[in-house]
Amino acid sequence: VEQFEDFEKKQNYCCAICGEVNFGRYADTPLFVDHNHKTDQVRGLLCNPCNLVLGFMKDNPELLRRAAEYLEERK
Repeated sequence: VEQFEDFEKKQNYCCAICGEVNFGRYADTPLFVDHNHKTDQVRGLLCNPCNLVLGFMKDNPELLRRAAEYLEERK
């Protein structure tokens, strides 16, 4: 709990990716602990949509870059 609260404060109670504001653990949409699935190292706190995106993209930076390029090319 203490480590979670430290991450919340460090991130200003926002998602580490999109910056969506969260008002601590009592928010309607809490932040979720994101971790490296290979090392179990905690990376930060994410909102549910950002957490799901990383999971659906298999935590693969190359897939995420390709998705961003796809969106940029098809504005």
